[in-house]
Amino acid sequence: MKDRKERKERPQAGRVGKQGKRWQGKVALLVATSLVSFGILTGFYGVSDSEMFLKIHRGIDLFGKVYKEIATNYVDEVDPERFMKAGIDGMLKTLDPYTVYIGEKDNDEIDLVTTGKYAGVGITIGLRDGIVTVINPLEGYSAAKQGIQPGDRILEIDGTTITATPMEDVRLLVRGAPGTSLRMKVGREGEAAPLEFVLMREEIPVRNVPYAGFVEEGIGYIRLERFSRTAGDDVRSALKELKAKGTIRSLVLDLRDNPGGLLDVAVDVVSKFVPESSLVVSTRGRKSEADRKYYSVEKPLLPDAALAVLVDRGSASASEIVAGAVQDLDRGVIVGTRTFGKGLVQTITRLSENTSLKITSGRYYTPSGRSIQEIDYFHRSKGDVFTVKPDSLRKEYRTSHNRRVFDSGGIRPDSIVGEELQGKFLQELHRKAMFFKFANQYAVRNKSLPENFDVSADLLKDFEKFLLEKEFTYQEEAEAKLGELREIASKSRYGPSFHDGFERMVQSVEGEKVRAFERYNKELRSALKQEIIARIKGARFAIESSLREDPTLRVALTLLKNRTAYSGILAGKPSP
Repeated sequence: MKDRKERKERPQAGRVGKQGKRWQGKVALLVATSLVSFGILTGFYGVSDSEMFLKIHRGIDLFGKVYKEIATNYVDEVDPERFMKAGIDGMLKTLDPYTVYIGEKDNDEIDLVTTGKYAGVGITIGLRDGIVTVINPLEGYSAAKQGIQPGDRILEIDGTTITATPMEDVRLLVRGAPGTSLRMKVGREGEAAPLEFVLMREEIPVRNVPYAGFVEEGIGYIRLERFSRTAGDDVRSALKELKAKGTIRSLVLDLRDNPGGLLDVAVDVVSKFVPESSLVVSTRGRKSEADRKYYSVEKPLLPDAALAVLVDRGSASASEIVAGAVQDLDRGVIVGTRTFGKGLVQTITRLSENTSLKITSGRYYTPSGRSIQEIDYFHRSKGDVFTVKPDSLRKEYRTSHNRRVFDSGGIRPDSIVGEELQGKFLQELHRKAMFFKFANQYAVRNKSLPENFDVSADLLKDFEKFLLEKEFTYQEEAEAKLGELREIASKSRYGPSFHDGFERMVQSVEGEKVRAFERYNKELRSALKQEIIARIKGARFAIESSLREDPTLRVALTLLKNRTAYSGILAGKPSP
């Protein structure tokens, strides 16, 4: 694939010329487009035509004059396209963070969500030590078939060195038309010289459900990671596969860290579980006549099975629509921590072949009528700070079984499982990808794993040596606080007795850092185990292994197996 290079036109200093006329043309196009949009808006919303038209016309005229003056007369050359985008972004920043201009580099991500597929070679990439690295090659596609491995560092694509290339540009180089090929050069742990692969682009469906299986006899489990166009079909397929393997008496639907996606797909997912024609969600926008209600449109696939939905702070948008519907219709129990709290609806409008505008067009409401939006982006305090409704002002609503639920602040679980807080030691190990890098080295020496693989004391010592070799360092939160305290004490001229006690505290913290492997023994073993299994056996086996140690899942299973407690929650009785 030929490299995609953006051709940038530069203005001539001090005069308009041909390029200046082009900019004027762009401004004129912007004005014309805006006026057409204005005609649509006034037609929809019945705003006072003369007053609104005058304000919009003056604003566009002023914007065009500023744009032209800067582009043609500024002391340094200005990239017109970049300058225009900055102006658009500046306007949109006065709104909510979900109303955004989507340029060419990000437009393919919109296509990915709305179509549920993309053309590529089948790899997930990420930054590790500032280097674009293969995180996971998808089984069955070109990259995995040709031998690309997790941890491979991407050095070149079609002869283009990408070591300093932004991630979004690398993504554009990898993706392309199905049937085309690319050459990828990678660096690999244990290999002295780079390896070169010829990979074929093909159409790859988005995997909304990375894992489905039975976690206990009669209890199925489905992890749903996103709500792209095919998510409903993927859930249906997963349920059918589970049914083919055994009887499903109960089901766990895991929506943790699922950021959401398409609203109608969320309705489709809910339809797999709730009675046909149930109200799932409603939306309200600026125009009351355009308010919509969405109902389940099919007979449920599991009408009698008990249901538990797992959520956390990473569950947002469409995930909250599903959790809210299940809760309000008393179809199942919600387990975990409070969700993100995004109750806004966005629509996407194509502005050109390669650009789009995503705009917040309404709010959505759960079946009981509540909005779960946490932050009020439309009313700011005097300090230009967004407001959050306090608990005391949250309104009460009622579920189908007359249980109390509240608006704002996301979905509150029926059974709350406290989040395990990670100390700085674990946070920095994850942030610096130490588990990932160690697993890469381990995979070079070990091509397979025993059936009941676990992290031994010796392997943990190997990891400790690895961290020393990599010169891994971190600062405990207590160290940072002590540093602040030292500065305060110095300014305040504290006496020797304080400094003696202070030094003892410093030594105590140093001692605790030495004990880090002892303090976090369980978490270290778990993280290493999942990373090594993922590297050698694949992501599916890693998920399967992680579920055995999942505290939130354990709580859900306890509820599902205790039908008295399960029914008690849905009847409005206190959870155990």
